[in-house]
Amino acid sequence: MSQPVPDPPGTPIPVLTSPRALLSDAEFNAVRMTILSNNYGMEPDIAGAILEDALAFVATAANNPGIGLVPSRVVDEGWHALILHTGIYYGLCSRFGNFVHHIPEQPDPGRFDQGVIDRTIAHIEAAGYPVHRNLWRGPEDSTVPVAAQCQHGDQGGPIVTRPRPKPKG
Repeated sequence: MSQPVPDPPGTPIPVLTSPRALLSDAEFNAVRMTILSNNYGMEPDIAGAILEDALAFVATAANNPGIGLVPSRVVDEGWHALILHTGIYYGLCSRFGNFVHHIPEQPDPGRFDQGVIDRTIAHIEAAGYPVHRNLWRGPEDSTVPVAAQCQHGDQGGPIVTRPRPKPKG
């Protein structure tokens, strides 16, 4: 049996972090069940992928305040489900030191900007998270139908990252 050949010295080692690891199994399953109950007939694997990308989005947005990251309409469905689980969502944001606030906006195709979505994907991947690209299409794409009716805009839109308040004393 041959031995694996090591990479040459100086070869960067990709550090891929599963966003799934940001929650316990019980937390992940509870949030995924919310996605499934809001989207009748959705496959559990699709709901899991939506949640994974929502987790990666929140983690990246919390760690990069002020750069105008936005989720796709499909990934927003997972973010909505996370927010409904307030304890889980608060704990997630607390680990990053910033709380990612959500203020819903109605979809407006005129406000959609693929460049902003591409920038968000690039930041998520640079943070070491994989992205399910089929979940990041434009608002007119109905490949993955979801109940979410939000579409987020760039800078000044409904996504506000605030530092966690410091304890007094």
